[in-house]
Amino acid sequence: MSESKFYDLHVTGLGYLNRVRMVKPNKGEIFLACSISALRGEWNKDGSIKPESTKFDVRVYGQDAIKAIEVLKPHGDEKRKVMIQFKLGDIYPEVFVYEKDVGTRKKGDTGVMIKGRLLKITNAWVDGNPVVLPAGSLQQQEAAAGGQ
Repeated sequence: MSESKFYDLHVTGLGYLNRVRMVKPNKGEIFLACSISALRGEWNKDGSIKPESTKFDVRVYGQDAIKAIEVLKPHGDEKRKVMIQFKLGDIYPEVFVYEKDVGTRKKGDTGVMIKGRLLKITNAWVDGNPVVLPAGSLQQQEAAAGGQ
């Protein structure tokens, strides 16, 4: 019997959770998805230097991540700022064409979205306040183990 092997490509970061939704593909099963505006680059507390962002559109993968998103979704629906510390896997670029004018992009322009899987949410904050994630999340496991 042959053993399956995988190449892991993981991204960890901090960013804002957006567009939590159920996706109903033409083929296959319905799934939970969201967008993350991940922060990158230099910043400082006085606001004179601000981080940039990279957008990811991801499928929420695994029961712990799904439970965490279910806790956070109502806050996003209320237009509150939901920040997460996350781990993504299996990222890849997907090219698309804008169907309408969006910001500086015009209808017909080409864009790129980074797709992937949301594997873990290790910490979360709503409007700057920490959120307790469901049992089973990495944060809860570490607390139960005494931070080891």
